[in-house]
Amino acid sequence: MTWALTLFIIGLVGFILNRKNVILMLISIEIMLVSITLIFLINGIAFNDNFAQIIALFIIALAGAESAIGLSILVVYYKLNGAVSLTKEHGKFKN
Repeated sequence: MTWALTLFIIGLVGFILNRKNVILMLISIEIMLVSITLIFLINGIAFNDNFAQIIALFIIALAGAESAIGLSILVVYYKLNGAVSLTKEHGKFKN
């Protein structure tokens, strides 16, 4: 449980501190989802609960879909603006 809590805190701090870098924000969300999955798996094994393991599989599938959709949105954003940054300093449409 301490590993899962440590992973979650690392992901949360990474998400809060990297507000300008979208790719690092996605990686931080993935780390938080992995920690939640680890908690479900630990509890599923400890209490011999198959439902917790099914939920862990669902979370893994959700994390994969979130990665694919998020990265595809970033590719389209890069093609439109020329940079993958959330600040207005980069890109073609500067005022």
